Amino acid sequence: MMNLDEIRSILELVREHELSEFELERDGLKIRIRKDAIHQPSLLMSGVPAPAGTATLPAPAAAAPARETPPSIAEPAPEAGEEADYDLAVVSSPIVGTFYRSAEPASPPFVEVGETVKKGQVLCIIEAMKLMNEIESEYDGDLVKIYVENGQPVQYGERLFALKIS
Repeated sequence: MMNLDEIRSILELVREHELSEFELERDGLKIRIRKDAIHQPSLLMSGVPAPAGTATLPAPAAAAPARETPPSIAEPAPEAGEEADYDLAVVSSPIVGTFYRSAEPASPPFVEVGETVKKGQVLCIIEAMKLMNEIESEYDGDLVKIYVENGQPVQYGERLFALKIS
């Protein structure tokens, strides 16, 4: 069980590093902090005996200008010379971290361009604060583009993959 000081420390880190989203799961307790459009963080906790709810905390006095939060799945505009006769789904990063295409450096990548991907299949791993987060496909389709190089940092909402929906 986390105490109030630990939660306050996490909230301060989120503000200090201007994170738009943070999630932590420990000993059956899950905490998710997400900033809304006006940059006010909200804290969601589950797995605790107290009733679940959302606490909205005051934004810091020197708040950064509001940024539009991109959706996790979006339909991109076709590039020049590209046919628009099929639907593309773009899988975006749900967190800030480091992008990895495989579970270990010597392992083959989870997916390659041209492969067929099933809903729920792991596409990559994003490391955030020493936690490895598997990013799964939300659609069945063919992988047509990988936007990020292995080992590169990614931001919340940054495009990772484009899938041709089947």
